[in-house]
Amino acid sequence: MSTSESAIPAKSYHHGDLRAALIEAGLALLEARAADDLGLREVARAVGVSPTAIYRHFPDKRALMAALAAEGLARLAAAQRAASEAAGGGVAGFSATGAAYVRFALANPALFRLIFANSATADLLDGKPEDDAMAFLRANAAALAEGVGGDAQVVALQAWAIAHGLAMLMLDGQVPVDDALIDRVVDAGVIGK
Repeated sequence: MSTSESAIPAKSYHHGDLRAALIEAGLALLEARAADDLGLREVARAVGVSPTAIYRHFPDKRALMAALAAEGLARLAAAQRAASEAAGGGVAGFSATGAAYVRFALANPALFRLIFANSATADLLDGKPEDDAMAFLRANAAALAEGVGGDAQVVALQAWAIAHGLAMLMLDGQVPVDDALIDRVVDAGVIGK
């Protein structure tokens, strides 16, 4: 046996998509703790790889947190899109996206906080959305503004501020979590007027 053959372990670990597995593990760990309490070694251990393996995909904790935030934002956008479609689009669909936003925050508090602590989301007013959630908000706000004769940027900002504010108030225990209240507060029929 050659020296190079003896250096190869008899049973080596290989992961098909380690980056995706690390993100999934990080998301799962966020279900039980705040992002500040999440460590790279813990994520590597959850996937079953050595702590050094994580550094091939994420040079530091900040990079991992940014990847988790980006995936969280994609999931938020998917939840909002599904809610809008289920409500049939239009004003009802726009209201459903706001309610989905708040419910996503309540179901994923650590991830939600991480999204907005580490988000690379473009400024809503700059006209250049960089993620699905912002693009979806902007498009729906433009349609709603057209229907009520309002300014699309103002409508988008009002809708986001209402949904985000309600989510934070509920997460922080300032307002009780109440599904009916969520639906009443994010009613798009009153936005833009």
